[in-house]
Amino acid sequence: MLDPSTWQAIHWPAEQFPMVVVVVDTEAEFDWARRQPRRAMGVTSVKSQMQMQRIFERYQVRPTYVLDYPVSSTPEAYEIIRELHRSGTCEIGAHLQPWDNPPFFERKTEENSYPGNLPCELEREKLVRLSRIIQENVGVRPRIYKAGRYGVGRATAQILSELGYEIDLSVVPGTDLTRQFGPDFSHCGAHPYWFGKAPALLEIPRSIGYTGLLAHTGNLAYALTMNERLKALHVPGILARLRLVERITLTPEGISFDEQRRLTRALLHEGQRVFSFSYHSPSLAPGNTPYVQNEADLRRFLRRIEQYLEFFAGEIGGRAATPFEVKALAERWRSQRDTEHTRKHRFPPGGGRQEVSGGPRHGTTGVGP
Repeated sequence: MLDPSTWQAIHWPAEQFPMVVVVVDTEAEFDWARRQPRRAMGVTSVKSQMQMQRIFERYQVRPTYVLDYPVSSTPEAYEIIRELHRSGTCEIGAHLQPWDNPPFFERKTEENSYPGNLPCELEREKLVRLSRIIQENVGVRPRIYKAGRYGVGRATAQILSELGYEIDLSVVPGTDLTRQFGPDFSHCGAHPYWFGKAPALLEIPRSIGYTGLLAHTGNLAYALTMNERLKALHVPGILARLRLVERITLTPEGISFDEQRRLTRALLHEGQRVFSFSYHSPSLAPGNTPYVQNEADLRRFLRRIEQYLEFFAGEIGGRAATPFEVKALAERWRSQRDTEHTRKHRFPPGGGRQEVSGGPRHGTTGVGP
């Protein structure tokens, strides 16, 4: 997913309706304020997901729960997720958080909290064990992956392919995490794309973008909103209030409904057809994350999610979709484009039925968003 030479663009037709994929990082609670060492403090917040599930069902949303090792190996958590999956109301993926996922051969450092920074063999073995425990306890072999802390590395794509994964959700578009020892996504766009060798995997990036007068200034927009010194001086907030430039992530965590709406409208105007809406499961139990500290925060949090789903279905005219449904549609459009491309070269306009030398061409067209 990081190597542009393996990317293949997905060319959605103009008539393609917008789709929103809901992703829940279903993980153990831990102290967000403590940098090291990270350690699971429980999985009791998973049961709080049921109140959100009722809202999802109202809007015909089948969320994707990406599970970490503590959730996948603790009965009070995985039994809830298993029942949801058996009822057909969700999809299941894997969420590798190295500090809580055996085997534990690495040193507990900030750098090693990104799975892609681990030795290839260790990253692979951790994902093997996570995949196995999910299959044993939830009853499904995961084929969707989201790296903990978005920490993919040079070997991740090959590991996913070898283990039978089909879809990745780890990319944070236009973002460089190298200062925190993470990956550099600065060259990655917000549109889904195929990556890797055949059979290619599908990348569905997080939905992140810019709004405001300076939204399309590229590196300048990134610098104005992400520079740590400017953040300390509250410059990004000032620029946002002046409607000059604002960097927004599609999430209810710290992002208002108005901001989510502005981002969606802006991305839709740029041709975006697939939106990724995500949050962390511990946010549904007050006190676990900075975003929900009390019951009032929780009510506002749930309301933001409901407002967005109502807006997306109503004003936008979009639909909720699972990653597999997005993949199936992308494959269908790719097949249609290949058929049209082959027909065009075999039967040129006005040229009768003579085949072009070399025979029909196969494969996708276009490279990387």
